[in-house]
Amino acid sequence: MKLKQIYESAVKIGIKNDPRGLKAVKDKLKENRKRFHSLNKNQKKFFDKNELTNPYADTRILNGSTELNVKNVMVGIDIDVSEVLLFDRLREDKKLDLLISHHPEGFALAGLYDVMGMHKGILSRKGLDPELTKNLLQERIDLVQRRLLPGNHEKTIDSAKLLDVALMSAHTVADNCVATFLQSLFDKKKPKTLKDLLNVLFSIKEYRLAAAKKTGPSIISGKEKDSCSKVFVDMTGGTEGSKDIFGRLSQAGIRTLVCMHLSEDHLKEAKKQSLNVVIAGHISSDTLGLNLLFDEIEKKQKLNFVCCSGFERIRHR
Repeated sequence: MKLKQIYESAVKIGIKNDPRGLKAVKDKLKENRKRFHSLNKNQKKFFDKNELTNPYADTRILNGSTELNVKNVMVGIDIDVSEVLLFDRLREDKKLDLLISHHPEGFALAGLYDVMGMHKGILSRKGLDPELTKNLLQERIDLVQRRLLPGNHEKTIDSAKLLDVALMSAHTVADNCVATFLQSLFDKKKPKTLKDLLNVLFSIKEYRLAAAKKTGPSIISGKEKDSCSKVFVDMTGGTEGSKDIFGRLSQAGIRTLVCMHLSEDHLKEAKKQSLNVVIAGHISSDTLGLNLLFDEIEKKQKLNFVCCSGFERIRHR
């Protein structure tokens, strides 16, 4: 399988599992194309044309030829210079073709804030007013953009270029997979209490393995006996949205949030709004999302995996 096929497949799978629905994705791509055509000649030179077909700014080929034949991949949740060096060292003895990072690097990280617009579409499907949601989210998006601006984003990519290591990030495409998978599972199982909800999570191998390492699913707001009522899986959209949304979620009848992680400020607001919060686990949820993504990609061709940086390949099909 060529690198471009892996990348294009990842984007298609991400779109298929996008919790906003296909129409919202098409609207986003239409908006990107309209923005591109409105630019002058010089501005178009700096436009990332991936945006015309890929709605996820944090999923990109970061280094390497799109025509590269890939059979053996090394995958990690976080990839930095140390993993690039590890990749180079390992290929002295074994064949390795591609390094895949879940969390983005380079311009895929610098553009992370753009993915946060997904929260509007996701929350709209939960019954929240789109315009109100947009206004509440914008402050948070602007904050994340400002925080990303001063970073040395190219450090890892520069190392990959020097060592001729093909590098790709697959962030929101994988997060979409785990968010949709878990939401469908909870909708089907309909757990009555938070204890029941935890048992659903523990039926998944990634979360059982995390529990054995003291990082498994846990309740951080609420008690095991508390009623779940309506469950909302909040695991995609780049990073945490606005904490000001929690009051609106409560008004929409949502009682329980299932997240990868949650900041202290967000947790305080969730408790204030009497929301239950279950942390499924960050690395374990990222691993599950990647595994679901790779399950779909491998329908075309099996790949050989070398796992690092918190990732473990577990096939669900």
